Amino acid sequence: MPQTAKDLSGRAIVTIIGSDRVGIIAGISAVIAEAGVNILDISQSVMRDFFTMIMMVDLSASDVSFDDLRERLSRKGAELAVKVEIEREEIFKAMHRV
Repeated sequence: MPQTAKDLSGRAIVTIIGSDRVGIIAGISAVIAEAGVNILDISQSVMRDFFTMIMMVDLSASDVSFDDLRERLSRKGAELAVKVEIEREEIFKAMHRV
C-alpha cells in the first residue's frame, strides 16, 4: 500500500525551474491545493527569462500518496514546460548537507 503524505514526516521541498511564462505559480499551486497540501513558504525569482521557485510544503493533511503528488506535479510541469521536483524534507537536507 502506498504511503499517504500523512504517513511521512510532514514537510517537503518543491522546486520549479524553466523559462518564465504566465501561469506557472498558479498552475503548480493549484495542484498542491487540490492534493490538500499547504504551502508553508515560497521563494521565486526571475532572471531575464529564467524562472526558479522553491516551496516548503506541509503534507500532513493530505490523503494523496507522495508518489501520486510527485506524478501530478510532474504532469503539470510538463504542461507548463518547466521541471518540477519534490523531495521529502529529510531527503532534501541529506542531499544538500556539506
